[in-house]
Amino acid sequence: AAAVAAAELVESGMKLGLGTGSTVAFLLQALADRAIDVECVSTSPQTEKIARELGLNVSSFAGLDGVAHLDMAIDGADQVDPAGWIIKGGGAAHTREKCVAAAADRFIVIVSSEKLVPALTAPLPLELLDYGLAATLRALETVSLRDVPRSPDGGVIADWLGSLDDPASLAARLSATPGVIDHGLFSPDMTERVVVAEGTTTRHIMINA
Repeated sequence: AAAVAAAELVESGMKLGLGTGSTVAFLLQALADRAIDVECVSTSPQTEKIARELGLNVSSFAGLDGVAHLDMAIDGADQVDPAGWIIKGGGAAHTREKCVAAAADRFIVIVSSEKLVPALTAPLPLELLDYGLAATLRALETVSLRDVPRSPDGGVIADWLGSLDDPASLAARLSATPGVIDHGLFSPDMTERVVVAEGTTTRHIMINA
Protein backbone atom coordinates (compact mmCIF):
# COMPACT_ATOMS: atom_id res chain seq x y z
CA ALA A 1 0.00 0.00 0.00
CA ALA A 2 2.83 2.44 0.81
CA ALA A 3 4.56 1.73 -2.50
CA VAL A 4 1.36 2.42 -4.45
CA ALA A 5 0.76 5.65 -2.50
CA ALA A 6 4.33 6.80 -3.18
CA ALA A 7 4.03 5.95 -6.88
CA GLU A 8 1.02 8.28 -7.04
CA LEU A 9 3.31 11.18 -6.04
CA VAL A 10 5.38 10.66 -9.19
CA GLU A 11 4.52 12.89 -12.16
CA SER A 12 5.23 12.42 -15.83
CA GLY A 13 8.55 13.90 -16.94
CA MET A 14 10.24 13.47 -13.56
CA LYS A 15 13.77 12.23 -13.01
CA LEU A 16 13.32 9.62 -10.31
CA GLY A 17 15.78 7.88 -7.97
CA LEU A 18 14.93 4.27 -7.12
CA GLY A 19 16.09 2.63 -3.89
CA THR A 20 16.79 -1.02 -3.19
CA GLY A 21 14.91 -3.78 -1.40
CA SER A 22 11.64 -5.65 -1.22
CA THR A 23 9.50 -2.53 -0.66
CA VAL A 24 11.00 -0.86 -3.72
CA ALA A 25 10.13 -3.92 -5.81
CA PHE A 26 6.45 -3.14 -5.16
CA LEU A 27 7.10 0.50 -6.10
CA LEU A 28 8.57 -0.53 -9.45
CA GLN A 29 5.48 -2.54 -10.31
CA ALA A 30 3.24 0.37 -9.26
CA LEU A 31 5.22 2.75 -11.49
CA ALA A 32 5.01 0.33 -14.41
CA ASP A 33 1.25 0.01 -13.88
CA ARG A 34 0.88 3.80 -14.11
CA ALA A 35 2.74 3.81 -17.45
CA ILE A 36 3.96 7.38 -17.06
CA ASP A 37 7.07 8.80 -18.72
CA VAL A 38 9.82 9.02 -16.08
CA GLU A 39 13.60 8.78 -16.27
CA CYS A 40 14.91 6.56 -13.47
CA VAL A 41 18.28 6.02 -11.86
CA SER A 42 18.91 2.91 -9.78
CA THR A 43 20.88 2.33 -6.58
CA SER A 44 21.64 -1.33 -7.23
CA PRO A 45 22.00 -3.85 -10.08
CA GLN A 46 18.97 -5.73 -8.70
CA THR A 47 16.70 -2.67 -8.89
CA GLU A 48 17.95 -1.78 -12.36
CA LYS A 49 17.30 -5.32 -13.64
CA ILE A 50 13.72 -5.36 -12.34
CA ALA A 51 13.04 -1.83 -13.59
CA ARG A 52 14.22 -2.65 -17.11
CA GLU A 53 12.21 -5.88 -17.17
CA LEU A 54 9.11 -3.84 -16.31
CA GLY A 55 9.82 -1.43 -19.17
CA LEU A 56 10.96 1.55 -17.09
CA ASN A 57 13.50 3.96 -18.59
CA VAL A 58 16.74 3.63 -16.57
CA SER A 59 19.65 6.07 -16.98
CA SER A 60 23.14 6.02 -15.49
CA PHE A 61 24.03 7.89 -12.29
CA ALA A 62 27.74 7.15 -12.70
CA GLY A 63 30.51 9.31 -14.13
CA LEU A 64 30.45 12.83 -15.55
CA ASP A 65 27.74 11.89 -18.05
CA GLY A 66 25.40 10.57 -15.35
CA VAL A 67 22.18 12.30 -14.27
CA ALA A 68 23.14 15.27 -12.06
CA HIS A 69 19.78 16.18 -10.51
CA LEU A 70 16.66 14.26 -9.52
CA ASP A 71 13.16 15.55 -8.90
CA MET A 72 12.34 12.78 -6.45
CA ALA A 73 13.85 9.67 -4.87
CA ILE A 74 11.83 6.89 -3.24
CA ASP A 75 13.28 4.20 -0.98
CA GLY A 76 12.49 1.93 1.92
CA ALA A 77 14.03 1.95 5.40
CA ASP A 78 14.98 -0.44 8.19
CA GLN A 79 14.06 1.87 11.09
CA VAL A 80 12.43 5.31 11.47
CA ASP A 81 12.44 7.12 14.82
CA PRO A 82 9.99 9.83 16.02
CA ALA A 83 12.44 12.64 15.14
CA GLY A 84 12.76 11.43 11.54
CA TRP A 85 16.18 9.79 11.82
CA ILE A 86 16.34 6.77 9.54
CA ILE A 87 18.52 3.67 9.37
CA LYS A 88 19.03 2.17 5.94
CA GLY A 89 21.46 -0.34 4.52
CA GLY A 90 20.19 -3.78 5.40
CA GLY A 91 20.67 -4.52 1.72
CA ALA A 92 24.19 -3.02 1.74
CA ALA A 93 23.34 -0.26 -0.78
CA HIS A 94 23.19 2.66 1.67
CA THR A 95 26.07 4.67 0.17
CA ARG A 96 24.44 4.73 -3.25
CA GLU A 97 21.02 5.29 -1.68
CA LYS A 98 22.31 8.33 0.21
CA CYS A 99 23.93 9.76 -2.95
CA VAL A 100 20.63 9.42 -4.80
CA ALA A 101 18.55 10.83 -1.92
CA ALA A 102 20.87 13.84 -1.61
CA ALA A 103 20.58 14.59 -5.34
CA ALA A 104 16.77 14.68 -5.19
CA ASP A 105 14.57 17.68 -4.46
CA ARG A 106 12.18 15.34 -2.62
CA PHE A 107 13.10 12.15 -0.77
CA ILE A 108 10.16 9.87 0.02
CA VAL A 109 10.57 6.91 2.39
CA ILE A 110 8.13 3.99 2.25
CA VAL A 111 7.77 1.58 5.17
CA SER A 112 5.38 -0.78 6.89
CA SER A 113 4.27 0.29 10.35
CA GLU A 114 6.62 -2.07 12.23
CA LYS A 115 9.58 -0.05 10.90
CA LEU A 116 8.49 2.89 13.11
CA VAL A 117 10.50 2.55 16.33
CA PRO A 118 10.66 4.56 19.59
CA ALA A 119 14.46 4.73 19.29
CA LEU A 120 17.06 3.55 16.79
CA THR A 121 18.97 0.40 17.72
CA ALA A 122 21.98 -1.48 16.36
CA PRO A 123 23.01 -2.83 13.96
CA LEU A 124 23.81 0.24 11.85
CA PRO A 125 25.20 -0.65 8.40
CA LEU A 126 28.57 0.77 7.35
CA GLU A 127 30.51 0.66 4.11
CA LEU A 128 34.29 0.63 4.63
CA LEU A 129 37.37 0.88 2.43
CA ASP A 130 39.32 -2.35 2.16
CA TYR A 131 42.53 -0.31 2.30
CA GLY A 132 43.40 0.22 5.96
CA LEU A 133 40.49 -1.98 7.04
CA ALA A 134 42.15 -3.33 10.19
CA ALA A 135 43.04 0.21 11.30
CA THR A 136 39.51 1.44 10.59
CA LEU A 137 37.99 -1.37 12.64
CA ARG A 138 40.38 -0.57 15.50
CA ALA A 139 39.33 3.10 15.41
CA LEU A 140 35.62 2.26 15.39
CA GLU A 141 35.87 -0.48 18.07
CA THR A 142 32.24 -1.68 18.26
CA VAL A 143 31.96 -2.94 14.68
CA SER A 144 31.42 -6.37 13.16
CA LEU A 145 32.13 -7.32 9.56
CA ARG A 146 29.12 -8.72 7.74
CA ASP A 147 29.51 -12.02 5.87
CA VAL A 148 28.04 -10.70 2.61
CA PRO A 149 29.36 -9.75 -0.82
CA ARG A 150 30.94 -6.33 -1.19
CA SER A 151 28.89 -3.32 -2.20
CA PRO A 152 28.36 -2.61 -5.93
CA ASP A 153 31.31 -0.21 -5.66
CA GLY A 154 33.65 -2.64 -3.89
CA GLY A 155 33.20 -1.48 -0.31
CA VAL A 156 33.39 -3.81 2.69
CA ILE A 157 30.05 -4.09 4.53
CA ALA A 158 30.05 -3.95 8.32
CA ASP A 159 27.68 -3.13 11.19
CA TRP A 160 28.09 -0.64 14.03
CA LEU A 161 26.98 -2.43 17.21
CA GLY A 162 27.29 0.42 19.69
CA SER A 163 24.84 2.95 21.05
CA LEU A 164 22.59 5.03 18.78
CA ASP A 165 21.25 7.23 21.58
CA ASP A 166 22.62 10.38 19.86
CA PRO A 167 22.27 9.81 16.09
CA ALA A 168 23.61 13.25 15.12
CA SER A 169 26.83 12.85 17.10
CA LEU A 170 27.32 9.29 15.89
CA ALA A 171 26.75 10.30 12.26
CA ALA A 172 29.36 13.04 12.61
CA ARG A 173 31.85 10.70 14.27
CA LEU A 174 31.44 7.99 11.63
CA SER A 175 31.66 10.47 8.76
CA ALA A 176 34.88 11.88 10.24
CA THR A 177 36.56 8.47 10.58
CA PRO A 178 39.03 7.79 7.74
CA GLY A 179 38.19 4.54 5.99
CA VAL A 180 34.43 4.90 6.50
CA ILE A 181 32.93 5.40 3.05
CA ASP A 182 29.47 6.03 4.49
CA HIS A 183 27.00 4.90 7.14
CA GLY A 184 23.32 4.07 7.11
CA LEU A 185 22.09 7.02 9.21
CA PHE A 186 19.92 9.41 7.20
CA SER A 187 19.25 12.71 8.97
CA PRO A 188 15.73 14.18 9.20
CA ASP A 189 16.63 17.09 6.93
CA MET A 190 17.02 14.71 3.99
CA THR A 191 13.44 13.41 4.01
CA GLU A 192 10.25 15.09 2.87
CA ARG A 193 7.89 12.44 4.19
CA VAL A 194 7.53 8.86 5.34
CA VAL A 195 4.65 6.92 3.78
CA VAL A 196 3.54 4.25 6.23
CA ALA A 197 1.49 1.19 5.35
CA GLU A 198 -0.90 0.17 8.11
CA GLY A 199 -2.83 -2.86 6.90
CA THR A 200 -4.68 -1.80 3.74
CA THR A 201 -4.39 1.93 4.51
CA THR A 202 -1.53 4.42 4.42
CA ARG A 203 -0.63 7.59 6.27
CA HIS A 204 1.94 10.28 5.48
CA ILE A 205 4.29 11.50 8.21
CA MET A 206 5.63 14.86 7.06
CA ILE A 207 9.26 15.45 8.09
CA ASN A 208 10.12 18.45 5.88
CA ALA A 209 7.11 19.67 3.94
